[in-house]
Amino acid sequence: MTIVFVGIDLAKNVFALHGVDDAGKARLVRPAVRRDQLLETVAKLPPCTIGMEACSGAHHWARQFMAFGHTVRLMAPKFVVPYRMSGKRGKNDAADAAAICEAVQRPNMRFVPVKSELAQARLAVHTVRQGLVAGRTATINRLRGVLSEFGQVMPLKAKTVRLEAATRAEALPQWAQTACMDLLAEIRRLDEQIAAYDQHIRLMAQADERSQRLMGMPGIGPTTASALLAAIGNGHDFASGRQVAAWLGLVPGQYSSGGKNRLGHITKAGDSYLRTLLILGARAALAAAGGKHDRISRWAQALAERRGYWKAVVAIAAKNARMAWAMLAKGEAFTPA
Repeated sequence: MTIVFVGIDLAKNVFALHGVDDAGKARLVRPAVRRDQLLETVAKLPPCTIGMEACSGAHHWARQFMAFGHTVRLMAPKFVVPYRMSGKRGKNDAADAAAICEAVQRPNMRFVPVKSELAQARLAVHTVRQGLVAGRTATINRLRGVLSEFGQVMPLKAKTVRLEAATRAEALPQWAQTACMDLLAEIRRLDEQIAAYDQHIRLMAQADERSQRLMGMPGIGPTTASALLAAIGNGHDFASGRQVAAWLGLVPGQYSSGGKNRLGHITKAGDSYLRTLLILGARAALAAAGGKHDRISRWAQALAERRGYWKAVVAIAAKNARMAWAMLAKGEAFTPA
């Protein structure tokens, strides 16, 4: 009997494979396959469904395996854990591969879309930019900390720190002045790098017609448009815009029981970077809605008055995610009523 499903536990150098036939009987058990042998081993298999956890290198291997005619399904690791028969105490690579093989067969399993090389390259630009932003924030806080040690307490606003830190540092001892000047120089260097990456993102967004259509929506700029396009592509891996909003964690969590519906805070599941971009864009859209009279702006203003500012912001972000999916999946442009 031929192998129908295969689970692969990914690693850096040694991989584990577990394959079963259509009756569920194990036909391929390879607990240790070296990295240079993996492609050859998979190429010899008949076309089947391969399951893997969505971790580092998963999208690269998925593209390689799909070239051999296999169907590849990526899953979040948290969805695979319940299928590990040996539990926490018996965790090993072979048990993980068997759990992945079992999980990929579930009819209601949720899968991660396989990204193309271009999409991964675009997301790499966003990842590096976020790292630079985090490094700049840490450097600014480090500078404020050094100044506060000598009684110079700076406000939280980064612009004020850039303008006044050099003047405040003049009252400090020589070695402290040296440290503050070096930190200011590092902040300027990071500013230049972040500006360069912002330009890269603008070029990416302008080069793709789909990103240009997304930027026609209120609250979506070049950064959000290029990140959305790189993350969900044409949106064909989602059945509806509601699934996209739920995938981004922009829907309320349910705590329902006994026939009584209880909705709590948003789940904050999925991609936190995309969710943050959509929330920031929603804040800008709500701020600009005051002088507009189109249907969406009037809805946003009425919602903010009725339910409060932050609930309106989250609702706008969720609506933008759903409309973005519709535009990508159907190839339509944004036409405000």
